[in-house]
Amino acid sequence: MVDWSETWTWMDGRWFSGNEPILGPRSHAFWLGSSVFDGARAFEGVTPDLGLHMERVNSSARALGLRAFVDVGQMVELVAEGRERFAKNTPLYIRPMYFAENGGPSAVAPDVSSTRFLMCLYETPMPTPEPGSGASITVSPFRRPTIETMPTNAKAGCLYPNNARALQQARDKGFDNALVLDMAGNVAELATSNIFLVKDGVVATPVPNRTFLAGITRLRVIELLRATGMQVEERTLSVADFMGADEIFSTGNYAKVMPVAKIEDRTLAPGRVFQLARDLYWEYAHA
Repeated sequence: MVDWSETWTWMDGRWFSGNEPILGPRSHAFWLGSSVFDGARAFEGVTPDLGLHMERVNSSARALGLRAFVDVGQMVELVAEGRERFAKNTPLYIRPMYFAENGGPSAVAPDVSSTRFLMCLYETPMPTPEPGSGASITVSPFRRPTIETMPTNAKAGCLYPNNARALQQARDKGFDNALVLDMAGNVAELATSNIFLVKDGVVATPVPNRTFLAGITRLRVIELLRATGMQVEERTLSVADFMGADEIFSTGNYAKVMPVAKIEDRTLAPGRVFQLARDLYWEYAHA
């Protein structure tokens, strides 16, 4: 049995603790994957960009054909209520979700009117990079789908088995994460986060092309770096660009800003720009 960390979930007007079952064998989300979520963070007493994460779960619901019926203000209030159930400054993962209970006339498409909502908060430590260390990454043979084939404009549960197999294949090879390409062979993201490189003092990250989610933390880091006068480009990037980079780092809600110290057989030292990006983000979060 899984030993879950402390967890509190709000659904249908009440809070409950632990991993209480909420789906049955005929629930559409369980059977056919009609669910979306978002992830925000509480750490060191702050919840940066919380409202943006709540807005995005509503956008994701609409993109998947679900009903987004909880407004951002109500979600933010629920997060505040949920945080009160934990010890002060407990690091939390904050996950709002929409999912369909029933299928429509064909069963395959969800019955929009059966959309349900929950807000789940659970204790999750914030990873901290060790001095001089970072993640190792390898190029995945699996690729990101296009908007024509999957709901890539939503943070949808049905997209994650593809990321999971990329991540598992990388770990089977002895790496921490996978560099995932789009269908044209350009770099899209890591299996779990967005990706940046630094070359000759210029920062670059894959341009959004509707094959991956351009994350909230990604955009925040771009804005923070540009505010210092640094050149940050969103452009088409190849594996060769990353193999020749001076620095590589990732951004994402789970760990915010983290260094990459190895790509395939090439090692890199976590650099000045990574550290600047992480410091700027922490300053922003606490401002």
